Amino acid sequence: MKEPKSPMGRMWHLYKMGGITPAIASMLGSSNAQQMAFIRSMSRDQRKESAMETPLSELEAVVFDLETTGFNPYNGDEILSIGGVLIKGGELEDAEPFYRLVNPRRKVPGHIVELTGITNEMAENAPDLMQGLHDFLDFAGRRVLIAHGSGHDKQFLNAALWKTSKVNLTHRVLDTMMVAKWLEPRRKSYGLDELLETYGIEITVRHHALHDSVMTAKLWFRFLEMIRAKQVGTLGDLYAYLSRH
Repeated sequence: MKEPKSPMGRMWHLYKMGGITPAIASMLGSSNAQQMAFIRSMSRDQRKESAMETPLSELEAVVFDLETTGFNPYNGDEILSIGGVLIKGGELEDAEPFYRLVNPRRKVPGHIVELTGITNEMAENAPDLMQGLHDFLDFAGRRVLIAHGSGHDKQFLNAALWKTSKVNLTHRVLDTMMVAKWLEPRRKSYGLDELLETYGIEITVRHHALHDSVMTAKLWFRFLEMIRAKQVGTLGDLYAYLSRH
């Protein structure tokens, strides 16, 4: 069935396909309703994808990072910025990286301004959360997500997706901290700074979502060499090993 070309026609088509309700469309306006429909569609499509049999040497992924106003998304803290880079196997893809500031609709605490460099003025002029999520998911597509200490990022993404679109994150997420714990079980610290120093990766700008994403990608590439040496071939194999530790 051909999808209508007009905004109103597309909105009605989305409603008939179960994407959004007329009440939601009326409350949000056409632009936000279309963004919500895209996010919900991406979530549904992602459930059908499986990258478990993909060789790690061919794995397409997005290494990403978030900066936030604090640590508790269910107690008023919000996403401030999202950064990400595309990788395939052990290399950065030749594509524009992703970076967005997000308006948290609240004051940025002073210590977070100092930590991230994101001021209240910068945040107030940034796109809203719905736009930021839409743009990031459009950038990520159906790729696997990679982050360091991913529990924090997953918690904020899930809270944001539920608040804006009533869906949960359905992408597979690989945590480089967990990989480090498997590869080096006797280490005392698995913080990003310590690991970057151990593996000779230059620390550029910390607590900046894009810079942290690039450095985490480089760390993943070092880990990938060690993983291959252990004869671990696919993403599914890696998950199996990580589940035992």
